[in-house]
Amino acid sequence: MSAHIADANLRPDPDQELVAIADYVCDYKIDSQEAITTARHCLMDSLGCAMLALQYPECAKHLGPIVPGTTVPNGARVPGTQHTMDPVKAAWDIGAMVRWLDFNDTWLAAEWGHPSDNLGAILGLGDYLSRKAVADGAAPLTVGDVLSYMVKAHEIQGVLALENSFNRVGLDHVLLVKVASAGVSALMLGADKDQVIDTLSQAWVDGQSLRTYRHAPNTGSRKSWAAGDASSRAVRLAMMVQKGEMGLPSVLSAPRWGFYDVLFKGNKFAFQRDYGSYVMENILFKISFPAEFHAQTAAECAMTLHEQVKDRVDQIERIELTTQESAIRIISKDGPLHNPADRDHCLQYMVAVPLIFGRLTADDYEDAVAKDPRIDALREKMVVTEDPRYTQEYLDPEKRSIANAVQVFFTDGSKTEKVEVEYPIGHRRRRAEGIPVLEAKLLDALKTRFPKGQAQRIYDLCQDEQALMSTPLNQFMDLFMI
Repeated sequence: MSAHIADANLRPDPDQELVAIADYVCDYKIDSQEAITTARHCLMDSLGCAMLALQYPECAKHLGPIVPGTTVPNGARVPGTQHTMDPVKAAWDIGAMVRWLDFNDTWLAAEWGHPSDNLGAILGLGDYLSRKAVADGAAPLTVGDVLSYMVKAHEIQGVLALENSFNRVGLDHVLLVKVASAGVSALMLGADKDQVIDTLSQAWVDGQSLRTYRHAPNTGSRKSWAAGDASSRAVRLAMMVQKGEMGLPSVLSAPRWGFYDVLFKGNKFAFQRDYGSYVMENILFKISFPAEFHAQTAAECAMTLHEQVKDRVDQIERIELTTQESAIRIISKDGPLHNPADRDHCLQYMVAVPLIFGRLTADDYEDAVAKDPRIDALREKMVVTEDPRYTQEYLDPEKRSIANAVQVFFTDGSKTEKVEVEYPIGHRRRRAEGIPVLEAKLLDALKTRFPKGQAQRIYDLCQDEQALMSTPLNQFMDLFMI
C-alpha cells in the first residue's frame, strides 16, 4: 500500500494541452498580413466600443481604483478616462468597457465568445510594462507588439472553442478569456515556457463562472463585466507565477480532481486544428448592431422588411423566424424581459425593434424604448424554428455562416417575401463591404468622448497601419486620455 501511495504522488509531466498552448505562445511567429491587418481593425473596433460604453452610467460606475485616490507609479491608463491604475484593475476596466454594449467582435463555434475581451489584459498590462520600461531607460512595447499579442490571444480562445462546448456543461465562455489572457500575459511579462505552462494551469484550476447570468431568469449586467473580470484575473495569476508561484501540471487530466473529471463530464478537449492565425483571420465583427451575434443577420432581415411593415404593425398576424440551433438554445425567449441585458440576448426583441423603428441601437434596450407595447405584442406573434442547413453551415469551418430568415404574415392573408441573410456584414466574406462601416463606427464613437481634433488624430493614426504599429504603446494610450 505504501508503494502504491508513493507512486500515485509522483509529479506528472504537464498536460499536453498546456504544452501546446505554451509552445504556440513562445515560439510561433505571426506571418499572416491578413491577421495583422484584421487585428488592427479589431483594436479600432474594440476601443470604439469602449468609448461608446462610457456614455452609460451603469458601466462608468465600476471604473477607477478599488480604493479611491490610489496612485500607482507607472500606472496603466484607462482609455476615455482620467484613471491611472495598477495593471490588474486596468485590465478589469478596459475589458468591461470593451464588452459592455455587446458590440465587440465575436467567435462562433461549439463554444462562442468575444476574443477582443483579451484586450483588457493586453492593454492594461502592456501600458504598465511600457511605462515602467521608459522609466527604467528601456524600450516600451509598440502597438505592433499589441497586434501580435491579439492574434495569439484570439487564436487560443478560438481554437479551444471550435470543438469544445463549455456552455453545455454550464460554464461561461469567459473561462477561455482567462486562459488566453493568462498565456499571453505570461509572455508579456517575460516568462519562459515552463512559467507559461504554470500560468495556464492556474487559469484552468481557478474558479470558473457559471453561465446563469446570461440566461433567464437570472440574465443581468454581470455578463457585461465578466470578461473584464476574467482578463484581470489572468494578469494577476501571470504576475504571481512570475514571482515564483508553482503550477499544477495535470490540472486538466488528474483523475477525480482535474478539470476534465470535475467540470467537463470526464471528456478531454477535442481539437480541429493547430494554433496559427485562423481565428483572427475569420473573426466576426459586430458592425451594424449591438446585439448577440446569433441575431445579427435576423436584425438585418428585419431592417430590410421595415419599410413594408412599419405602417402595418397592428395588422401583423404572425412572424416566422428561421434560425440555427444555437440561437434557439441561447437567445430565443418568451415572457417578460427585465433589463437591458435581458433584451440584448432575446432574438425576438432584436427582430421586433428594427421591424417597428428601422433601427437597433444600444439605447433601444433601455426602459424608455422597451416600454413601447408594440414590441412585446410582436414578440408574442413570433414563431421560431430551426433550419438544419443553417445549423450545419454554422459549424462548417469553410463557411461559418450565421444565417437567419424573417417573413411577416398579415391578417388580410398577404405576406412579405421571406428575407434571408446567411453572412452578416461583419463576416470575413463581407470584409470589403464591412470595413468602411467599421471605420465610420470608430470615428463616430471617438466623437462621443473627445474633441473633434483629438478624435480625428486617433482615427488618422489607426488608419495608417505602419505608423500605428511603430507607435510606442504608452504614447498610443496617452492619446485616449481626457
